Formats: sequence, C-alpha cells, structure tokens
Amino acid sequence: MHTQSVQSPPRPPAERGHARWAGALALCSALLLALVAVRWNPLIALDGDIADTTHRWAVDEKGVTHAFRILTDWVWDPWTMRILTAVVAVWLVWRRAARWTAVWLVATCALGTALQQSLKALLDRPRPAWPDPVDSAHFAAYPSGHAMTATVVCGLLLWLLHRYGPARALWRTAVALAVISVAGVGLTRVWLGVHWATDVVGGWLLGALVVVLAVRVHTRWRG
Repeated sequence: MHTQSVQSPPRPPAERGHARWAGALALCSALLLALVAVRWNPLIALDGDIADTTHRWAVDEKGVTHAFRILTDWVWDPWTMRILTAVVAVWLVWRRAARWTAVWLVATCALGTALQQSLKALLDRPRPAWPDPVDSAHFAAYPSGHAMTATVVCGLLLWLLHRYGPARALWRTAVALAVISVAGVGLTRVWLGVHWATDVVGGWLLGALVVVLAVRVHTRWRG
C-alpha cells in the first residue's frame, strides 16, 4: 500500500520576501565589512576623497556646519532615537495593551546597539583626523552608530505605523520624516568629518538588516 507524501505548506509571500531581503542585506553587509577590515585600497581611497571634499566644504560653510551639528547632536542623536523608542513602547502598552510588541521593539533596538558596539570594538577603525576639525566623536568609526540607530528606529516605527493603518497624509509624512532622518544623519556625520562614507553605508545596511530580521520574528510569532 502506498502512503501519500505529506508536503509542508508553502511559505507565505511576506515570509519569502523577508528572507530575500535579509539574505541580500546580509551579503552586502558582510562584503563591505570584509573590505573595510582588510583595508581594500580602492575603497579607502574613495573614502579619503569624499572626506577631503566634504571637510573643505564644512570649514568654508560655517553656517551649514553649525546647523548640521545641532541636527546630529540633538535631533538625530542615538539617545534621541532611543528616547523616541521608549515613548512608543510606553504608548503600545498604555493605549494598545501590546506588551509583547513593546518588548520586541525595545529589545530589537538594544540588540542593534550591541551589534554596533561589538563591530566597533572588533574592527577598531580610526575616524578621520583633521588639523582643523569642526566636530569630534569618540569610539571607533565602523559602523556609524548614528546611521545604524536611525535606520533601526525609523524602520521599526514605520512598520508599526503601517500595521495600524494610518491615514494617507500621516503615512506620507512619516515616510518623508524617516527618509530625511536616515539620509540626513548620514550626511551630517560625513560632513562633520567624524565618519568615513563607508561607515555610514555600513550603518544603513546593518540597520536595515536588523529591521528585516526583527519584522520577520514579529510576523512569525504574532501574525
């Protein structure tokens, strides 16, 4: 007697999409990390050319540089992003009784910070050094903590907002603010001469990877 073969049900399209995005982001992140670690000459030269150009602009355009310092130190600072995350987590518990989602949100941001700091310690990449700096920063350069934190927080909050079905105007405003914040914080870090361009790109890639993996976890466990 023949037994009928039992096949596992196909994965839903959303889960397949998450897997593809996670794979692509992980591959790009690993490739860039490897090139930075071995100090691949073409990449280092490109970083140097971009840094030299933007630093000259920063020294000449003092008004723009002052505005960028305010944005990077207060508006898009990682601690500002973490406070925003905490506020949203409290709202989720208080207004939506979504305790699991609130814990997921805070834990994802914490894991992103831990990953960022671990890679900084592992690579210990020096930051740009200038005889006439316009700003200063501490710890190693790669990846950019500002860029990665902004990507993680904005990505997660956008996804949560989308789940609750916002009005079209609110959604468009939120997307615009998120794009401006993520792109803007990367620009300010390079302009102020405290990060190489690849530090910022690495932060964006790793932040996006954290978001995709976190969304997949939430989707699988909470539906």
